Amino acid sequence: MTPWNAFFWTSGADGLLRIQECGSCSGLVHPPKPVCPYCSGSELGVRAVSGFGTLFGFTVSHRFRLPGLPSPYIVAQVALDEDPRVRLTTRLVACEADDPRLGMRMEVTFEQVEDVWLPLFRPAAEQPERPAPPPPEETPPERVRALVRPMRDVRKFEDDAVLSGIGRSEIGRRLMRDPLALTVDACRAAVADAGLTMDDVDGLSTYPGGGLEHGIGEGGVTALEAALRVRPTWFNGGGETFGPGGSVIAAMLAVSSGLARHVLCFRTVWEATHARLLQEGRLGMPSGRVPGDMGWGMPFGATSAAHVLAQTAGRYFHRYGATRETLGWIALNQRANAALDPTAVYRDPLTMDDYLNARTITTPFGLYDCDVPCDGAVAVVVSAADTAGDLRARPVRVEAVGTQIVERMEWDQSTATHEPQVLGPAAHLWTRTSLRPDDVDVAELYDGFTFNCLSWIEALGFCGIGEAKDFLDGGKNIARDGVLPLNTHGGQLSHGRTHGMGLVHEAVTQLRGEAGQRQIDGARVAVVSSGGLTPSGVMLLRADG
Repeated sequence: MTPWNAFFWTSGADGLLRIQECGSCSGLVHPPKPVCPYCSGSELGVRAVSGFGTLFGFTVSHRFRLPGLPSPYIVAQVALDEDPRVRLTTRLVACEADDPRLGMRMEVTFEQVEDVWLPLFRPAAEQPERPAPPPPEETPPERVRALVRPMRDVRKFEDDAVLSGIGRSEIGRRLMRDPLALTVDACRAAVADAGLTMDDVDGLSTYPGGGLEHGIGEGGVTALEAALRVRPTWFNGGGETFGPGGSVIAAMLAVSSGLARHVLCFRTVWEATHARLLQEGRLGMPSGRVPGDMGWGMPFGATSAAHVLAQTAGRYFHRYGATRETLGWIALNQRANAALDPTAVYRDPLTMDDYLNARTITTPFGLYDCDVPCDGAVAVVVSAADTAGDLRARPVRVEAVGTQIVERMEWDQSTATHEPQVLGPAAHLWTRTSLRPDDVDVAELYDGFTFNCLSWIEALGFCGIGEAKDFLDGGKNIARDGVLPLNTHGGQLSHGRTHGMGLVHEAVTQLRGEAGQRQIDGARVAVVSSGGLTPSGVMLLRADG
């Protein structure tokens, strides 16, 4: 709670819900901001609203726990009557898990916790005969292309760089190894794969950089440089980019501008070991209140990306008629591919019955809709294109990138029926190349959850918006011998959660023809995406020569 949002968290003291209001256009703004995102007005005040709204999304959470909040509980989004563009993340009360229906009329009730009044919602006494449809998208798919900015000139920075080396450490569950040691293993392997030495490396790039929190990093550029003494002329590390793909594109820009010749990009996770150490009491638990965007959802039990994306998947099911089986074909495909990769975490056969009968995580997601926490590091070397003849292996070219964001980035205020931020980057990608979806031989698409993968398939044009149910049915189209071989090493769902960098590694492996049993014959063009709810991006890669 800050001086700028205290009005929201304390408004329930008198039983009234209060939301920030723009004095110029009367639009409601949430979370609070110093400027109106609709009209750019700066005359902002606070308005007491009726407390009524429409149930915009919900998920029944079964596997997440907070003190005083036993599972199952219902995380939801409610669109306010006064301005449906405002959707409050909340928890539903006074109803059972089977009661909620999209479009139900809801009313606010407050729960005091210390000095905060949490706005919870319950079904209103009077319900419409027909539930109201969800509010329309702020940026519908048909408008996205008009918002994408075309190339400014014919020269592409992508032509100045190549992906010259790849490497990874041991990958597995609860390896109990120092995450920096994993990083060093992956980086040394990638540099050797490129035919270089550490003395040749003059750039470092990573995501998210920084500390060791939550098992999703080794300490960033600072830690690696201290271990290897690379002395970079350029470096980059930060969380506000679309995962490892963002670190690779930043490296390409550095090479194109002449700041570096060989940039080492790396990504390390040790979530499985981190979880074990927490269970054993060997790591301190974070204390205090949650700041930033997560602070608008976590007090209501929305502790994971799963809670946000599960609601989005539920709306997609409602709108387009998809089912759990639709997502199941993605999980089964990834497992079948992982069976051919000895480095994958999960390789045992998976059937549709196994998928459907697995324990529920948060509806509609079950265990096999979620990627596998693991320990491991992956590295990629980005080199100047004019060094290609000096490299050990034939490098991989980047044909085009897609990076533009056209949707709101806040998790609970963004896209209603697709993973946020996939439509803009996908449309942007195709403005930077003459290639088209039919030219793609292999797709390595982000699959933190099965629904991420579905969203990328539609956004990139491999089928129409809302057509994934038919495209995925039976799994033939995405199999290794199908029209779109998908996540050929098992993806994050079976190979392991390497936050997208493992997908880049596999795309390069396929385009080199080095994938062994899982090799896609004649693979020349690959698309690889990263980002799930966080800002997303995509690259189109092609074999050199």
